Amino acid sequence: MSSSHISVIIPALNERESIGHVVASMPWSLIEECIVVDNGSTDSTDEVAREAGARVVYAPRGYGAACKAGAQAALVTSTILVYLDGDGSDNIDDLQRIVAPIEDDRMDFVLGSRIRGHAQPGSMLGSQIFAAHLVGFIVRILQGIRYTDMGPFRAIRRSSFEQLPMEEMTYGWNLEMQIRAAQHKLRILEIPVDYRCRIGGVSKVSGNLSASMTAAARILGVVFRIGFSRRP
Repeated sequence: MSSSHISVIIPALNERESIGHVVASMPWSLIEECIVVDNGSTDSTDEVAREAGARVVYAPRGYGAACKAGAQAALVTSTILVYLDGDGSDNIDDLQRIVAPIEDDRMDFVLGSRIRGHAQPGSMLGSQIFAAHLVGFIVRILQGIRYTDMGPFRAIRRSSFEQLPMEEMTYGWNLEMQIRAAQHKLRILEIPVDYRCRIGGVSKVSGNLSASMTAAARILGVVFRIGFSRRP
C-alpha cells in the first residue's frame, strides 16, 4: 500500500456514460480519495459518480475552473494530486507509475505522454498529435524543456502545485501547468502512458469543430501570454 496521500481529481462535463466505470476502476488501496468535479453537467454525471464512490464537488464551466476546484477541495492530508479525464480514455493502471517518482522524492511533476505511449487507433486525431508536436517545439524554444504532449493524466506534488500561479480557467490549464512547472524549476518527468477511445458520447473538444477552434485559441494564448515570460 502506498504511504502517500493521493487525491485523484476528475473534471467531468456530461460524462454519465463513462464516469461510473472510471470511478469504480480506481485503485482504492493506493489513493485517499477520488474527487469528481461536475463542471455544469446537464445529465446525471454527479449522481452516477457519487454512487460509484467518488466525492462530488461543483465548479463553473471551464476545464481549468474544474481542475482548480478539485485541488481546492482535496483533503488537507493529500500530498499528491493526480488529474485524469472522466471519459475512460486514460488507463488507470498507469497511476502507480505516474506517482512513484514523486513518492520516491525524485520528481515533483510527472506528465503522462500519449504520444510516447500506445494510443489505441482512433483515440487521438491527427490534429491533436500535430498540435502536441507544435506546442512542444515552441515551449522547448521558449522555456528550454521538452514536452511531447499536453495530456490530462498527470501527477504533481501538492506543495509544488501551490507554488504555481495558475490563471487559465479553460482548456489552456494543462499547458499552463507545464510552463509554470518549468519556470519554477520543478523536477519534471514525462513518461509514456496508454490511451484508449473514450467510453460513449463525443469529445467536447475533438468532436466539435467550434470547440476545437476555441481550445486551440486558448492554448495558443497560453503559449504567447505565459510561454514568453519567465518566473517572476
